[in-house]
Amino acid sequence: MHELSVCQALIGQVERIARENGARRVVSVVVAVGPLSGVEPALLEHAYPIAAAGTVAEHASLTVEVMPVEVHCRKCGARGEARPNRIVCAACGEWQVDVISGEEMLLKRVEIETDALAAS
Repeated sequence: MHELSVCQALIGQVERIARENGARRVVSVVVAVGPLSGVEPALLEHAYPIAAAGTVAEHASLTVEVMPVEVHCRKCGARGEARPNRIVCAACGEWQVDVISGEEMLLKRVEIETDALAAS
């Protein structure tokens, strides 16, 4: 299950963001995962509490948004969604397409709580 190492890297980014912004704790984390990223959302959600244990994000919620696979057709120029197991142009059926999105995993949002007294 490589999702644990993915979560550990994610927590590293979250901790850096929290530290740079003087966060007391992290409230929530939102990530977007493409079906072709090699990351299984359910396993990511399962690994998250293990990776976050003992960190500023220990009690933060994790939301995983699954992104669609989007392709650009080299033949007809159409742009649209494709199924992860059938990456062809939805307009003409051509298989020579460029994947525009669906391969990535992005940290979209980190909600933090800061100490209001520290800002005074």
